[in-house]
Amino acid sequence: MRNLVKSLSLVFLTVFFLSSCDMETDRDQIRDGHARVNFYLIDAPAAYDEVWVEILEVRILMKGNNESNESAWINLPYERNNNKINLLSLTGGNSEHLGEMEIPAGEISQIRLVLGDDNYIMQNGRRIDLKTPSAQQSGLKLKVNKPLEAGISYDLVIDFDASRSIVRAGNSGQYILKPVLRVVAQELATVEGTVLPLEAGPVQVSAILGQDTVGTFTDNNGMFLLRGLRGGTYNFWFVPQEGYQDSLIQNITLPVGQITKLDPVILEKAVEE
Repeated sequence: MRNLVKSLSLVFLTVFFLSSCDMETDRDQIRDGHARVNFYLIDAPAAYDEVWVEILEVRILMKGNNESNESAWINLPYERNNNKINLLSLTGGNSEHLGEMEIPAGEISQIRLVLGDDNYIMQNGRRIDLKTPSAQQSGLKLKVNKPLEAGISYDLVIDFDASRSIVRAGNSGQYILKPVLRVVAQELATVEGTVLPLEAGPVQVSAILGQDTVGTFTDNNGMFLLRGLRGGTYNFWFVPQEGYQDSLIQNITLPVGQITKLDPVILEKAVEE
C-alpha cells in the first residue's frame, strides 16, 4: 500500500520546440470551447544505470480557480507500465506520452506532477531507494500562465532532470529525490480541407515536412483534418482510389496556433492506357 503521495511541482518554465518526429495524427473534432493537450515526459542523461520514478498523475489548475479546492483540479492519471518509468530511457529524443485530454479553453494556472513512493535508482545491479524530504509532501507549485485557444492542439513537455534531482546525503548512504523539472509548452498547427470528387475516396492525405510524414484519410464527405502538426512549410500528397491521379501540393506554410484551411483539391481521372 502506498504511503502519502508526493505532489512534485514543476520548478522551471520555458518554451521551446520539441524536436521529435512523433506528430499527432487525429481526425477527431475537439469539443467546442476546448483545446487538446498532450503531456510528455523527457529527461537528460545522468550518471546512474537506471532511475525509476512512480508516476501517478498530472494535475492541472485553470486560472481563476482556487488551488485549495480539490474539485477545481483537472486530473490526468498515468496508467501505463504499472506507473513506472525509467527516466534514463527518455534521453536522446525519446519521450513518454503521459496521456492527452481536452481542457476548457482559457489559461493554465498551475501544473503538478504527482509521484508515488516507489522511486529508486539502479547502480551496478543494486537497488537504492530514493527518499523524499517531508517538506515536499505538500507539493511545490508552479504558476504556468499558459493560454489555451479553443480548437488548437498543444504539447506540454515535462523535462525531469535526473542528474540534478538526485542528491547523496553525506556519508549516510541515502539518496534524496529533490526533483528539478521544467515544463515546456508549444501550440501546434492544424490543417483541414476537402478532396473531390467523392468517388475518388477515401483519399490518403500525407503531410510531409522534411523527413517526417503524417497521414490520414478523407471521410465520406471528402473532408480531412490533421491536428498536432509542427509549424513549418509542408508538401501535401493526395493518393486516391484507382481511376484517379495522385496530386501533390507544395510549399504550404502552417503557422502554429492556427487552423489552416486548404482550397478544395480536385483530382483528375487517370489516363487510360
